[in-house]
Amino acid sequence: MDDRQRSSGGGAPSSSDGSKSKTAELDPVLHSIGFEIEEVSPAQLTGRLPVTDRCCQPFKVLHGGVSALVAEALASMGAHMASGFRRVAGVQLSINHFRSAAVGDVVLARAAPVHLGRSTQVWEVKLWKQDPSTQGKGAQISESRVTLLCNLPVPDNLKHAGDALMKYAAAKATITPSRL
Repeated sequence: MDDRQRSSGGGAPSSSDGSKSKTAELDPVLHSIGFEIEEVSPAQLTGRLPVTDRCCQPFKVLHGGVSALVAEALASMGAHMASGFRRVAGVQLSINHFRSAAVGDVVLARAAPVHLGRSTQVWEVKLWKQDPSTQGKGAQISESRVTLLCNLPVPDNLKHAGDALMKYAAAKATITPSRL
């Protein structure tokens, strides 16, 4: 694959078409930047993002706002599931950036609950560079904490807003907030 293909997202796909279509259905904005949702459950969400020009700032590294977008999206989906598919709303996002990820890198993401209350939830989202030799987690690039209001009423005209998430959600197990 040449540099032009890599920066535009060309070449062999890094995961199945099912993962891409799942992301398109669950979060069109994440899908538009190339993010691929993998695991979907009220206890954890995971995914990956091939770093391409469309998600980089001018210095060809992952834009910090994209890291924040991933954090808010994954935490919101998790909170929606954990609250029994009631409406949620993000009220605070804090993110620390430790390292950069360059065009051609793959970023791995994991979101997990820290606190699941009746009116608020707190989720922690970590991003790592994928280690090319092991395909596992390499250096951590950012860590976010997302606070959400939860158990809000769902307006009648949006009663089916969570249907796609219900379709892909893993069986609801006992949810225990954990440190990532």
